[in-house]
Amino acid sequence: MIDIFHNTQTFQSLYVSKEHSSCPLVPDVLSFIKKLDSVNDLTISHRFGRRVLINSKEVDFKKINKENFLEIVDYDPFKKIILLMGVEDVCIESPLHWYIHHAREDINAVLFIKDKNYFEKKVDKIPIIDNKYPIWVVEQIKEVLGALRNSKIVIIKDVGVLFVGNSLKDIGEQFSKYKEKIK
Repeated sequence: MIDIFHNTQTFQSLYVSKEHSSCPLVPDVLSFIKKLDSVNDLTISHRFGRRVLINSKEVDFKKINKENFLEIVDYDPFKKIILLMGVEDVCIESPLHWYIHHAREDINAVLFIKDKNYFEKKVDKIPIIDNKYPIWVVEQIKEVLGALRNSKIVIIKDVGVLFVGNSLKDIGEQFSKYKEKIK
């Protein structure tokens, strides 16, 4: 077991393994990302047992491959330590993804789009949350979880739009409908 601590933005990352993810969901997530050809800035995650498969930070989504994924093994919000398996650096939205997957058993897939073309336009009946705190802070995450009680899509003002669902297909359908509404 390799223990490597380093500071990632505002929480610490502890790598229990510095090997590429061998999660069997990686090919499905990769093919889903390729269908999102118009989106360049996103974070995607999928539940895998008690772990969360998530893309690493600063990925070129036109060239993404299986090496660009990490597995979140655990997260301690009080100590601000995230336990990982993978090679690359973790993205800042990782605590948000971890919380959503662990707070809601009905959610297996999360897509967070940070492209301004997708969140600058208001869409009826989609909750908009003010960006009061950084995206990884517990208070901001609580607001997101509260909004997710009534909607599978949430806009975080000036940050991005979040899609959640039971499967990649589910969030893909939501994304397609959302794209039609913002045209």
